[in-house]
Amino acid sequence: MIAPMSEGTALLLVILLGFLPTEVWRTLAVIAGRRVEEGSTVFHWVRAVATALLAAVIARLLFAPAGVLAEVPLALRLGAVLAGVAGFLVVRRSVFAGVVVGEIVLMGGAYFLHG
Repeated sequence: MIAPMSEGTALLLVILLGFLPTEVWRTLAVIAGRRVEEGSTVFHWVRAVATALLAAVIARLLFAPAGVLAEVPLALRLGAVLAGVAGFLVVRRSVFAGVVVGEIVLMGGAYFLHG
């Protein structure tokens, strides 16, 4: 039988196995990114890949959600995205405004449906 882990040991494991391996790649990306010029082909490719990954995550949240989000109807999830896009456009292309508006619509609609 394995002895229970202390809170400090668990935190250390999270840092060593979760944070540090990804931080190495982030640091290497920042170093490599300094050499890439904004108009270059590599820059456009990286931007396209990042946009595609973001679109895939959003599509997964919309059409194949997990957990509590799966209980929210598709129409409400789509409405929240549309409201977020509208908020983004209305407030001078503010990503923050788009996220806040989308979250308000999603949480408000979920509260209204599930009380």
